[in-house]
Amino acid sequence: MDDVVEELIAALPEGCVDTDPETLERCSHDDAEWADYALPAAVVFATSTQDVVQTMRIAAAHGAPVVPRGAGTGLSGGANAMSGCLVLSLERMDAIVRVDVDERYAVVQAGVLNDDLRRHVAEVGLWYPPDPASQSISTIGGNVATNAGGICCVKYGVTRDYVLGLTAVLADGRVATVGRTTAKGVTGYDLTGLLVGSEGTLGVVVEATLRLLPLGGREERAIVGYFGSLPAAGRAVAAVSAAGIIPSALELIDRTCLDAVAQWQGWQLPEGAQALLLSKVDEPGARGEELAQRIEDIFLEAGGAQVERATDPDEIARLFAARRLAYPALERLGPVLTEDVCVPRAAVPEMLARIERAAADEGVVIANIAHAGDGNLHPLIIAPEGDDDAKRRAKRAFDRIVEDCRALGGTVTGEHGVGLLKLPGAAEELSPVVLDLHAAIKRAFDPRGILNPGKAFPNGA
Repeated sequence: MDDVVEELIAALPEGCVDTDPETLERCSHDDAEWADYALPAAVVFATSTQDVVQTMRIAAAHGAPVVPRGAGTGLSGGANAMSGCLVLSLERMDAIVRVDVDERYAVVQAGVLNDDLRRHVAEVGLWYPPDPASQSISTIGGNVATNAGGICCVKYGVTRDYVLGLTAVLADGRVATVGRTTAKGVTGYDLTGLLVGSEGTLGVVVEATLRLLPLGGREERAIVGYFGSLPAAGRAVAAVSAAGIIPSALELIDRTCLDAVAQWQGWQLPEGAQALLLSKVDEPGARGEELAQRIEDIFLEAGGAQVERATDPDEIARLFAARRLAYPALERLGPVLTEDVCVPRAAVPEMLARIERAAADEGVVIANIAHAGDGNLHPLIIAPEGDDDAKRRAKRAFDRIVEDCRALGGTVTGEHGVGLLKLPGAAEELSPVVLDLHAAIKRAFDPRGILNPGKAFPNGA
């Protein structure tokens, strides 16, 4: 790969190609614990579409594998390097190119942080809804690559629902612009939808055109319920869904997570609370108050020991802070193996019960956070550093949770992507015919198999 690196250094602006060992280590993996990775030959920090074009042309000429990378906040190993590959970072491509207020869309480069976009468009009265827990540090390009969801996706949808168009550099260096800026359009195949969630295996997304919503007209009300058991909280989730209520958020946090956050932040928790449900509605006026009251009643009927209400924005933010802090709080306790299963909403109570049984049977600590309103559960399996036996038991629990999810009619990944960690589960979920279709699409976009090889679907080139 030395000749490839030398050619890149000669072709790209000064400072774009980095081979410093510290940089190689930092950019060789994402946040997925236990996913394999190796050091790349170089990291290319693209500053323009032309830099990406040049990189892909040189890589294609040599058959060199390329791993696209955003901020490295992924949780499935999708941005992990293999030995001697090129890591292509988009983090320096962070311009908000244009915001069209009248047509309500924004054009942004791949390296723009989710939170930065949200703040920018809020200044002109617009809103970008997808809000992954990593929104302050994850990039739009990474969100597109994994079709990221977030807290409000139960009502407002995931990244794919807001991507109108994309500009991507293909494996041979050609630039493809797909999609539209109009409210409707069905010309040709939906290549935009195909690229969203493809984890960098079909093209390198350099720019996205994103649909925006009006910021005003919403009145947020938070309803927080404390439950004596995890299954009771699950039953409340199922009851909200059965009642036909679509909250703007419905999040679950179990006692293990609550304790970790409380110890870190110095908070006091209600005695006996084993699970917390955080719900929001954002309908204005009397309708919003009616829905908030119905959810409060459902929480109490399902066994909620205590229910709080809030309408003040600062108070709502305080209540929901526990959800956003849960993952980093748990990381302080040891390496975290993160699940991302999604089951039918009615199956949430049973899935939570099965997770508890897996933890007990394998003798491991499993914390639970969840986008419970759409059945997307994130069991977090903690194993002490250096304890190989605990690691083996954690892996057995991980595999068992995936099997239970599928047995309940679920899918092995709701929003984190397949990456490396979910390849065995995806192999079970996707039929041979569907896998053949995946392989054919991969060959059409990337005949030599150089874009993020081995990721996103089993037996991928």
